[in-house]
Amino acid sequence: MKTVNRQGLFFSLVALVFLLQVCQPPLEFDLYLHNGTIYTVNENQPQASAIGVIDGSIVYVGDGTGVENKLPEKTSVIDLKGLTVTPGWIEGHGHFMGMGYNKLNLDLSSAGSYQQLVEMVAKAVKNTPPGEWIVGRGWHQSKWVPQPDTLVKGFQTHHQLSAVSPENPVYLRHASGHAGFANAKAMEIAGIRSLVIEEAPQNVGPGGEVIKDELGNPTGVFNETAMGLITKHIPKTSEEMDQKALRLAVEECLQYGITSFHDAGISQQTIDLYRKAIDDSVMAIRMWAMLKGDDQKLLNRWYESGPEIGYGNQHLTVRSIKMFMDGALGSRGAWLLEEYSDRPGHFGHSTTPIDSVLIVSKSALNHGFQVCSHAIGDRAIREVLDRYQQAFELFPEQATDARFRVEHAQHISAADLPRFSELGVIAAMQAIHLSSDRPWAAGRMGLRRIKEGAYVWQKLLQSGAIVVNGSDVPVEPLDPLASFYASVTRKTLEGKPENGYEPDQKMSREQALRSYTLDAAFAAFEEQIKGSVEVGKLADLTVFSQDIMQVPEAEIRNTKVVYTIVGGKVYPINHE
Repeated sequence: MKTVNRQGLFFSLVALVFLLQVCQPPLEFDLYLHNGTIYTVNENQPQASAIGVIDGSIVYVGDGTGVENKLPEKTSVIDLKGLTVTPGWIEGHGHFMGMGYNKLNLDLSSAGSYQQLVEMVAKAVKNTPPGEWIVGRGWHQSKWVPQPDTLVKGFQTHHQLSAVSPENPVYLRHASGHAGFANAKAMEIAGIRSLVIEEAPQNVGPGGEVIKDELGNPTGVFNETAMGLITKHIPKTSEEMDQKALRLAVEECLQYGITSFHDAGISQQTIDLYRKAIDDSVMAIRMWAMLKGDDQKLLNRWYESGPEIGYGNQHLTVRSIKMFMDGALGSRGAWLLEEYSDRPGHFGHSTTPIDSVLIVSKSALNHGFQVCSHAIGDRAIREVLDRYQQAFELFPEQATDARFRVEHAQHISAADLPRFSELGVIAAMQAIHLSSDRPWAAGRMGLRRIKEGAYVWQKLLQSGAIVVNGSDVPVEPLDPLASFYASVTRKTLEGKPENGYEPDQKMSREQALRSYTLDAAFAAFEEQIKGSVEVGKLADLTVFSQDIMQVPEAEIRNTKVVYTIVGGKVYPINHE
């Protein structure tokens, strides 16, 4: 009986201390936000109207009762006046430096036709000295209206491009990043002369293809690993350019309410660039980095040192490895179980020897690293899950909470859907791809496969799997509200079709918000420090102009970020 009484007394004291903390919150706040609608993503306290911050961490979440009249003058107070606050949004899969360089190079995402692309390059030629490279990204042939007069295997040819850029080598990455388009000058520099058939091989190593016309001449399109034939000749960027691109990427994140960023596949040089930016107080957001899995020297270095957690006051964590297993659906590089509907006999590409996933997974488990594998097609996803499972069975103790991921996971065989939950594998998906790709994706795969396993967020969630959201920037714009809109409507950004594509797979708004906050934090082993508005967590917050959880669907995309707050530091957003 005495033991029971002591336990009861102990828990009573704990409860009393908790109540005192709630009833008498600390008043020496550095920052206090009140009079707002706060969605906490904390099941124990779903909503609040006030938040108190000390030293970059949340120390109070409540309704502000008894607080406003006791704040000292030094406290920075934001009267939200009804604005909506959520946990800081986490970009679940993107390419940070690619986003920055997209602003320095030629951005082709607005090109609605091949002719518009040619006109954009012609304009760039006027401002570029002869001999200098013109590089860009963002074209997507499946979105062009009208389609080019000449198509080879679904792609345009270089002749119009070459005609406007005879003295400048030009290389333009596909929006997906999995194909490239070169002009005649670039191919000449690379030693690929358009009338020498033997110098234009059809296949370039595993997972690569030079698209050729019926005479065997290169069209200028290089798929997957074949891109290296051109890119190895493009001059490397300077340190000054890298720093400029980084600053532009930071500004872009703050503009869209992104407080943390999952950077999908970087080098040691980029890690060193991030550390310097953190030391110089330039890296305003938090970075979670995946090492490039095709660099064995880099992996060995990190296996020896082990993960780096929370460098610079939780501004950089390196504990994951990115594997590249297939291409993209837009370039017909996604590796499929059945042939492409619009290219018979073609199944896509395995861009990396598949057993490398098993090799890296075993090493990662034994050195404390997570594996994140790019896999878009159903064949690639199945092969990756098979290798993950083999590694987990070989090292069951290390695999207890491994949180391995499949990046994109766009097209999944019905047989493999339950395996995500069963294996504890996270689906890091980007809902915005549904809005961009679904109108033409049915032509690639056919409606049966689309309805069975394409962008099946709800099937994964109902099976118990974790789904993480994002944009895959610069493949798509960073704007998380575009992806949030796609998640809950399954429509194009123009609002079509009326009920959305495969509407049974829509996320609820609560699921969509969680996919960008707490579940994204979980996917990075950071759910204890971010992803929800709770006492003890980092004061990373996003403040919106409208209540995205309540406004009509059409109003979601009209919502603006008013403040981005990282570690209690407030960044007001100017939308002029």
